[in-house]
Amino acid sequence: MKFAAIDIGSNAVRLLVEEVIEHKTGTHIQKVSFTRVPLRLGADTFDKGFISNKKIAQLSTTMKAFWYLMEVHDVVSFRACATSAMREASNGKAVVKHILQDANLPIEIISGKEEADLIFGNFDQHKIDITKSYLYIDVGGGSTELSIIKKGVRVKSKSFRLGTVRALQGKTKPAEWRAVKDWIEDEILSKDSKYTAIGTGGNINRVYKMSRRKMLEPISMKELKEIHEFISKYSVEERITQLRLKPDRADVITHATEIYIRVMELAGVKKMIVPKVGLSDGIVVDLYQKHLATLS
Repeated sequence: MKFAAIDIGSNAVRLLVEEVIEHKTGTHIQKVSFTRVPLRLGADTFDKGFISNKKIAQLSTTMKAFWYLMEVHDVVSFRACATSAMREASNGKAVVKHILQDANLPIEIISGKEEADLIFGNFDQHKIDITKSYLYIDVGGGSTELSIIKKGVRVKSKSFRLGTVRALQGKTKPAEWRAVKDWIEDEILSKDSKYTAIGTGGNINRVYKMSRRKMLEPISMKELKEIHEFISKYSVEERITQLRLKPDRADVITHATEIYIRVMELAGVKKMIVPKVGLSDGIVVDLYQKHLATLS
């Protein structure tokens, strides 16, 4: 069975098609196709407060293309979720209505909490030691989700308006970082627990790849800072031509790394694991679980 997830983010729009293979000892989820379109909707929202007609037209065309790709792959079901840029856009609901009429594709604007829920729901597909305590950090184009995970259960969660596209445009407010600091002091520093960070998001995946770590092998704060310093020495053009980064990754990757580092510093966390999962993966797992529920 194939399921599809559409993640409409602040920096890019993604279509993930995965196949769920059932066998005697459980299930295996295999990626079939991944398509990423760098629309950068957040560039409109965080600057103007709304999504422009040009971006709406581009999004509609993208959704039509995604529809045909899902049809070719013969997916059982799909779900399209929009995050920070659409949440904050004054015309977000109107955009959703237009896409449904023009591309025949329903979009849900989800909250930061639901976004974190969906990503966390995919963690059981990876061999993460659930006996430990974790500070989960997901950095996107427009928002950063922080969660505290203990014994495999997410006990606290908060979404903050910190993101790579927002930082690129100079739209990060100092008050938001103060809110992060206060939350960490209340929920982490006041408690007697040792935490490891779990980092998710396209930028930390790329940084982790540059570290040449094996899957789930921790990367230290020291190495994160070294990689950040290494990338920062290159201009955006050089990151594209020499480091082989995608253009819409090259200009935001240092902003993302700075957010991960600063959050970890505030929380006194020294190392991070990167399971390389995202919202799209979580949506697929959720779709499969709902499919099973209809059979019972």
